[in-house]
Amino acid sequence: MTTEHQVTQDGVKRSHRHEGPQKHIVVFIFSIILTAIAFAAVAAGGVNAAFAVILLLVMAVLQVIVQMGYWMHLKDRGHMIPILFMIGGFFVAGTAIVMGLYWVWW
Repeated sequence: MTTEHQVTQDGVKRSHRHEGPQKHIVVFIFSIILTAIAFAAVAAGGVNAAFAVILLLVMAVLQVIVQMGYWMHLKDRGHMIPILFMIGGFFVAGTAIVMGLYWVWW
């Protein structure tokens, strides 16, 4: 990481960290590996269906964390409100799914 200096209108020098492409390249390779593992589990054919579904769900959750954290920059400071709104959305969607399943099978 490098530090960039910015001079504001008041003449005050402020600095902020600038991420280089190294982290993005590592995260991109990690995303490709996760996708390859999920694809290989399904393409193998001999894998137990329940294990494949669980593996795909785990890979999907990891992929979401990586995508949100690094590509959408939610790991940075000042992004707490969008994170809280997404958590609220997941809660509402999860509640709707659970209640829909309960309603269908009750």
